[in-house]
Formats: sequence, C-alpha cells, structure tokens
Amino acid sequence: MIEMDLTTVLQALGDPVRLAIVRGLADGSTRACGSFGLGVAPSTASHHFKVLREAGVIATTVSGAERLQTLRRDALDEAFPGLLDSVLSPEASRAAGR
Repeated sequence: MIEMDLTTVLQALGDPVRLAIVRGLADGSTRACGSFGLGVAPSTASHHFKVLREAGVIATTVSGAERLQTLRRDALDEAFPGLLDSVLSPEASRAAGR
C-alpha cells in the first residue's frame, strides 16, 4: 500500500506534462507509456511517470516489454475526496490555459 501525502500529490499534479498523463488516464483506461504523445524525450517522460508513481497517483504494471499505467482514482478519491474532480474539471483546464 502506497501512503499518499497531499503536498506530494499536489506537486506531482502541478506539472503540465504530468497533468496531461493523469488526464489521459482519467477515463479509467490502462495505457502504455509510449501512447501519450507527450512531446518530451523518453527519459523525461520516464521521470514524469516515476514522480506520479512515487506520489501514489498512478500504478505501473509490466506486461511483456510494455509498462502499463493506470490512474489510482479510487485511492486518491478515498484519501482526498474531490481533488481529482477539481483538478480535471473543465474550469481547471481553462484556468491552466489548456
């Protein structure tokens, strides 16, 4: 069980690339790292996935040569009710200029 700290989760969600990853997983899908089209170098993408994973925001499973990412929505909603909904809301996207 990953213990989540609000400050760490907010720092992880505060980066635009990491927020794009979370938005890409918000529908409940499981996706391979390379399927996000983040526009950053693979090593940079790996760093962003690591930050999200260590904060407890995503879970990573290995399937063959692929690393599959899943949003830990249930755990986040339990620990911080309403946080993901507010971060992923259309209003938040507009405020961030997305």
